[in-house]
Amino acid sequence: MLKSDVVKIAAVVVCCLLSSCGTGGTPAGTAGDRVTLTFAAYGGAGQQAMIDKYQQPYTAAHPEVTFVNTSPPDLAQVKAQVMSRNVKWDVVAVPPAAATQGCGTLFEELDFPGLDTTDLLPTTVGRCYLGNWINATPVAYRTEAFPDPATAPKRVEDFFDLRKFPGQRGILPSLQNGILEYPLLADGVAPEDIYPLDVDRSLAKLATIRKHVTFAPNVGALQQAVGAKQVDMFLLPDSRLVPLMNDGNDLTIIWDKTVTTMNAFAVPKGSPHLAAARDFIRSVVSTQAVASISEALGTAPVNRAAKPDLPPNALKVQVYGPVNTGEIVRQDIDWYAANFDQVTAKLSTWLTG
Repeated sequence: MLKSDVVKIAAVVVCCLLSSCGTGGTPAGTAGDRVTLTFAAYGGAGQQAMIDKYQQPYTAAHPEVTFVNTSPPDLAQVKAQVMSRNVKWDVVAVPPAAATQGCGTLFEELDFPGLDTTDLLPTTVGRCYLGNWINATPVAYRTEAFPDPATAPKRVEDFFDLRKFPGQRGILPSLQNGILEYPLLADGVAPEDIYPLDVDRSLAKLATIRKHVTFAPNVGALQQAVGAKQVDMFLLPDSRLVPLMNDGNDLTIIWDKTVTTMNAFAVPKGSPHLAAARDFIRSVVSTQAVASISEALGTAPVNRAAKPDLPPNALKVQVYGPVNTGEIVRQDIDWYAANFDQVTAKLSTWLTG
């Protein structure tokens, strides 16, 4: 897990990178001022990719701005910092729903004058967040756990069928990764009828496999559990499936019904570096930044003008590509924004009950 890695200024040809940052090379702060942005994300391979593809090009174009990285981006930490008026974080990876619910209280309202939104996907730009990629969290399994394709899992329902498909499951106890949607899909709810979520029904279905589930504390821990063969079938984002496959793990993705969500960045209210943080966030939706992060992690672009050249393992998780022969369930940001705290509390109570 990343704690305090300082990103060094990349020794590259600056003129080639100015256009990729989407800011025309305009300094993020007052000329001559040096700014260190504290960036909180999910650690591991995903955050390293953000360092490589977002932060280093930005610092090359804006030498006055450097980064310190930390993880995880705990919303309770954001609240504690804001309430104490001692804000240490400047840019936080956050669910759009959480940023929307806390807009103006926990997170700064953001404006991006002149930002061309023509090619940005709907909901990419929020009042208090800017989306950076679309995550798919498909059902997947270690191929060696179910080696015969004829009898291997093929549907969401199979994730909940312990008799036919025994083995340990891995789930992230995070609303962003389908923990409530998949039980409903397996229980017969049609994708178009998922929202509003019947949380009680979802948890009741989840309870049927609870004794055989590893609820990983964070995405990095679940990635490690898969790599260590501690779980057989799991719900893991595409951005962590690709690094696992790059490391030689043989994984099979079940393209039946797949939950997708938007990852976003926000600025905690009271950040002393609001202008620089906002300018950096704006840079991540440029065509170059969007394409390069997709190539690294297999995430779906939020900018339709981006044309990533995906390597083989990223192609395997391309949720909007030909490999996906099933259906897509897009998380409803508005519903989650209206219910985020309530649903989070109910899920947390269930997990500790």
